[in-house]
Amino acid sequence: MNRGRTSTTTPGKSRFDDIYNRPDPRAYFRRLAPLEYEIPHQAQDVFLRARAARAAVPGTGGPVTVLDLCCSYGINAALLNHDLTLAELYAHYTGPDAEGLSTAELIDLDKEFYASRRRTDATPVIGLDAADQAVRYAVAVGLLDEGYAENLEQHSPSPRLRRAVAGTGLITVTGGIGYITRRTFEALMECAEVPLWVTAFVLRTVDYEPVISALSAFGLVTGTDPSGTYPQRLFTGPAEQRNAVEQTRMAGHDPTGLETEGRYYTQLFQSRPRAA
Repeated sequence: MNRGRTSTTTPGKSRFDDIYNRPDPRAYFRRLAPLEYEIPHQAQDVFLRARAARAAVPGTGGPVTVLDLCCSYGINAALLNHDLTLAELYAHYTGPDAEGLSTAELIDLDKEFYASRRRTDATPVIGLDAADQAVRYAVAVGLLDEGYAENLEQHSPSPRLRRAVAGTGLITVTGGIGYITRRTFEALMECAEVPLWVTAFVLRTVDYEPVISALSAFGLVTGTDPSGTYPQRLFTGPAEQRNAVEQTRMAGHDPTGLETEGRYYTQLFQSRPRAA
C-alpha cells in the first residue's frame, strides 16, 4: 500500500496529502486505521483537564473557547465535546453505515450522530487548518463553531479569525508542529485579548524550542515532563523509522524502546501565563 510520500517540512516523515483535504473523513480513517493513529485518543483527557483548569481561572466569566490548530476534520473537537472515543470514530467512518453514502448524506447522518452525543459541558471550538474541505465538513456537521482555512505560515490572520482568536482561552494541537512553526503561534498570540494557554503534543523528532521561545515573549511559561511520552502512530516502513530514530536523537531524546520499536511518539508541552 502507498501509505504516504515524504514530507518536505518534517524530513523523512510520510505525508498523506490525498486524505487530509477530502469532502469528508472516510478516506482519512480508512488510511490511518492500519497505522494505529491514536494521538487524538491520547490527548482527549489531557485537553479536557486543560480546558477545566483554564475555566477555573478567576475572571474567565463563561465557557472557555478552544482553538484547535491543524484541526483537520474536527476530530479533537469531536472527542472534546462529545461522549465518544477515537475507536468509535474509526468504527463509524469505516463501517457499513457510512460506506455507501454520498458526502451530503454522510453530513446529515453526522449531524445527528454528534448531536445525540453532545456533552453537557461542551464549549465553543474554533478550527484552523489550511485544508478547506476538511474544515468545511467539520463546520457542517457541528463539530466546529467556526472554521478557518488559513495558512498563517504564509499570510496574516484574516479580520474574522482575529476576532475569533481575541476571545479564545486555550489552543490545542496534536499533529501540526513541524508543519506549523513559531510564525503561526506569534500571529495567534498577537490576536489574544484574554489569557491564552497552549497545550501541544509534539513529535519527539521535532524541535519545539523556537515555539517555546516565541510563547515566552508573550508571557507564557512552558512546562513538560521529558519522561512522559504518548504514541502517535506506527511508521509507514523501515525508511521512515530510520529517519525518525535519527531525528529523535538529533532532538536530544533517546529513541530506545520507543521509536526503535516502530512508532512515532510525542511529548506534551503546556504553556501558561507566568502569573497563572
